[in-house]
Amino acid sequence: MKIEPSPCYSHSSSVLVMAAPRNSANESVRVMRDEENAKFEDSPTAKKPKLEGRYPLTTWELAAALGVFLIFSTGLFCIYWTMPAAEYGRIKLPRTVSDLRMLKEHLATYAKDYPAQFILGYCSTYIFMQTFMIPGTIFMSLLAGALFGVIRGLLLVVFNATAGASSCYFLSKLIGRPLVIWLWPEKLRFFQAEIAKRRDKLLNYMLFLRITPTLPNLFINLASPIVDIPFHVFFLATLIGLIPASYITVRAGLALGDLKSVKDLYDFKTLSVLFLIGFVSIIPTLLKRKRIYE
Repeated sequence: MKIEPSPCYSHSSSVLVMAAPRNSANESVRVMRDEENAKFEDSPTAKKPKLEGRYPLTTWELAAALGVFLIFSTGLFCIYWTMPAAEYGRIKLPRTVSDLRMLKEHLATYAKDYPAQFILGYCSTYIFMQTFMIPGTIFMSLLAGALFGVIRGLLLVVFNATAGASSCYFLSKLIGRPLVIWLWPEKLRFFQAEIAKRRDKLLNYMLFLRITPTLPNLFINLASPIVDIPFHVFFLATLIGLIPASYITVRAGLALGDLKSVKDLYDFKTLSVLFLIGFVSIIPTLLKRKRIYE
């Protein structure tokens, strides 16, 4: 990604930062970034702020992120270490539908022989991937449908997706602000303006976003604490709003043999149904606006 030099930094500021002692460099950068973030929050329509080509995290923020990742990784490793050994080779995360079919055949007997251990490993893997934004959770959702059926698979997927999204929410609360502003400044400004207009019916709007593919779930997880969406609203919207899409994915897992690609999951008909459900969720907001204008 090519990062253009920021127009909002003056030449004198750059020289000042370069000339500062090494032990105060991080503090100078932090002050400049805090001022920039304040301008970003106070004026959603202001000119797009751009960070310099440096990596957006400070040393301490990077250390905190690595620490959290290490804790999660250690826990996941301990769970895998205590699970009963499998009769086949090393398990790998599926990246295609064909990989998923092979994995399902290998895991079917294992999940039946060791249901508690398998579910613990499955849930831990799903939450780990969701927390650290690792692609592939859609294959985990398909696998849940293939192995456990619609009802149990749906409960597993919604639980794991909600837990992983909540974990990602708190991780972003810790270190996410500079990353989100660095990666999606325009999208974040749009999201912030929309949230500001819908504070009175925030749950309805968040439900709409979760049900429909208007904004990526990854962006919603990271940006929500930055635009001050309360956690209880985030949690409820995630828990309820992910049910329709999760149902579609889990049910598709029952017929993996007929599925050629994950793109086949969301055709025009499926997307139309999701948007219809999403619009139902924001009807209270639309009705309130209508009464205000009348």
